[in-house]
Amino acid sequence: MRKPLIVYYSRKGENYWDGQIRSLPKGNTEVVAEMIADITGGDLFEIDTVQPYAAGYRDCVQQAVAEFRQNARPALKAYPDSLDGYDVIFVGYPNWCGTMPMAMFTFLEHFDLTGKRILPFCTNEGSGMGHSEQDLNRVCTGATVEPGLSIRGCQAAGSRDQVADWVKHLL
Repeated sequence: MRKPLIVYYSRKGENYWDGQIRSLPKGNTEVVAEMIADITGGDLFEIDTVQPYAAGYRDCVQQAVAEFRQNARPALKAYPDSLDGYDVIFVGYPNWCGTMPMAMFTFLEHFDLTGKRILPFCTNEGSGMGHSEQDLNRVCTGATVEPGLSIRGCQAAGSRDQVADWVKHLL
């Protein structure tokens, strides 16, 4: 098997974390994405929007809700040149508005994912995968979307065994 791609969106700075607002030096989804890269030897690609989200958590939530309601597709700073070298793509994101951040939709709709295996992972503080797996099935036409992994954000740093078990089960 060729090495996988781990594509993710993560928010550092102010986050909702175990019932309170905390400033995180690294986003929870990034922590899990790095674990997957270490376990699989895969390549990491971080999604970054042209227009940054607000630094404050509550302001960021308002932006995310507005994007969701508008079905927006925020512009991204960069894309990989191609996904041709990857059969397996891990897709990581925080649960925003019950699904992925709209920037993930921008990324996924940019590529033809036919024949790819999509392995979603989601960080959250109790809302699980939401309806993101259904959205992935809708957006990733021609791809196989595998059952996702939900990780509580406040437990991300200590989730390596859970992540490794999930990865080994799917690969």
